Amino acid sequence: MPQKESVKTMFNEIAGSYDFLNHFLSFGIDNLWRKRLVTEILKSKPSHVLDLATGTADLAIALHRRGRVRITGADISEKMMEVGRNKIAKEGMSGAIELVYGDAENLKFADQSFDAAMIAFGVRNFEDLEKGISEMNRVLKKGGSVMILEFSHPESFPVKQFYSFYSRYIIPMMGKMISSHPTAYNYLPETVAKFPSGKAFLTVMMRNGFENCRQISLSGGIASIYTGKRP
Repeated sequence: MPQKESVKTMFNEIAGSYDFLNHFLSFGIDNLWRKRLVTEILKSKPSHVLDLATGTADLAIALHRRGRVRITGADISEKMMEVGRNKIAKEGMSGAIELVYGDAENLKFADQSFDAAMIAFGVRNFEDLEKGISEMNRVLKKGGSVMILEFSHPESFPVKQFYSFYSRYIIPMMGKMISSHPTAYNYLPETVAKFPSGKAFLTVMMRNGFENCRQISLSGGIASIYTGKRP
């Protein structure tokens, strides 16, 4: 089965437990990371934002709570978006946040459709990373901002050692117990380990059209926000 189809199937299967596990396994710190991303993206005062790999819409909801902007979320997992739509409805945000099926590497949006684009913990799942980043650039208006929140590779002691042990042993064990999915929470740490974080990822962004790229390190380097501008 192609990687993209495997990823879609996996997220459809764990959609019901995804939010709980996200917050539980990160001790709730993932919410603080999203808030930081929201702070950064609001600096450009966007009116229409694309949220790629929107999943259960945590990031879209966090942005609208703070910014009252229009958001279009896109994802390949319909089950994840079902959870997201229910949350959006409960928040009374259905008129401001729309979730649609969307393949990040083959977006159906026209060139220069959005003021800003964001993605949280999804870019490492792209089958073709270069194409996905290029597509984000294409659908941004000139001068538009991109914000990418992703796990990275901490280098300092003892964060590096703790994170390595936690992601290798605890996350797969707890993820399997709670989600009842045999492999999903093995796959997730594996993608983190393979992801070209730091300067390597900034190079990917610049190679695909972004300028003024920078990395904001979070929680000792466990996660990072990567930012850039479309010239």
